[in-house]
Amino acid sequence: MFREMRRKNQLLSDEESVDILKRASSGVLAVSGGDGYPYAVPLSFVYSDGKILFHCAKSGHKLDAVRNNPKASFCVVDKDDVVKEEYTTYFRSVIAFGKIRVMDGDETRTAVEILAKKYYPDDSAEHRDHMIDAEQAALCMLEMTIEHMTGKAAKELIK
Repeated sequence: MFREMRRKNQLLSDEESVDILKRASSGVLAVSGGDGYPYAVPLSFVYSDGKILFHCAKSGHKLDAVRNNPKASFCVVDKDDVVKEEYTTYFRSVIAFGKIRVMDGDETRTAVEILAKKYYPDDSAEHRDHMIDAEQAALCMLEMTIEHMTGKAAKELIK
């Protein structure tokens, strides 16, 4: 179903790929947008228990696309150092494929808390709860179940 990576010598292990997802602050979600055009949007996210969690508004292009077709890909670039004298970059990235679902009920609150703790780990529970309560009415959480994932690095970065 999913293609094998052509340059297997540059393939990162699953553990290395997960580490990238855990430390990255943003990535690009690609979904099937309107009129057959792809729609790719940069997002903050959190990797948790083998899934990728995103937040969004309760209406909009991204949510419409997910409801029309839950299949998506998500790409994170961990490193991209230009090496001009070699006409290349020393890069490290991950791409994940999977299906997205709209979360509901208590799981939405739990997912928002996980996301908030990633971006502000030292915040007090009281302040975090206050901020989430203030925004929750307009907030939607999406969960991407990863079906296939590959990480890749420039050959110069492979150990």
